[in-house]
Amino acid sequence: MFSVDIIEQFCYSAPEVFAHSTLNPSSNRTDILQTMSDEYEERWDAVQEGAELLREGELEAALAELQRVADDDPENEYAQNYLGAVYFEQGEFMPAMKHYLRAIELKANYLGAMLGLGHCLRMLGRHDEAIKVGKQILHLQKDDADALHLMGMIYFARGDRNQALDYLERFLSTGPEAEVATEAQGILQMLRGEVIPLHEQDDHN
Repeated sequence: MFSVDIIEQFCYSAPEVFAHSTLNPSSNRTDILQTMSDEYEERWDAVQEGAELLREGELEAALAELQRVADDDPENEYAQNYLGAVYFEQGEFMPAMKHYLRAIELKANYLGAMLGLGHCLRMLGRHDEAIKVGKQILHLQKDDADALHLMGMIYFARGDRNQALDYLERFLSTGPEAEVATEAQGILQMLRGEVIPLHEQDDHN
């Protein structure tokens, strides 16, 4: 099991991009940035086939392709992030969390991986840790829609009505896509008492 200390190690240290660079410090900064940009682009291109398979719902094929990319390049943070996404879609939250943590280790403050990590913790019922991750994302990117949604869902799962209302209302104010907006609106209606949950309706029958 991953501990709170490990979550904080990867999500709260906020190291600088060049803090542990092995590049020659006397090199031209433009050349360094170009080299890094080219490397990021190559790693991003390498995961596109696996990412497309994931979007199409071909989870086993996506897993095989992304694992191949990760085996070829263990430093590819995008492969680790998408592997986390595949495992998450399969409901395997511990393996998903391992890959999200690895992606964050490879790329500090990787917001996509941090969001995935937060949702894994939420699904595992580790709400305090999930909240820490969500707050860190909002510290890095204020009013990020996905982070607001994450926080709202965590507080809803934890039974904290006021906090859930606040975050989900802020999330809806960002103009999210229709499907996730409808889900959030349904939860807000329950929290406001406008809709009675099905299990409570059964109790009254």
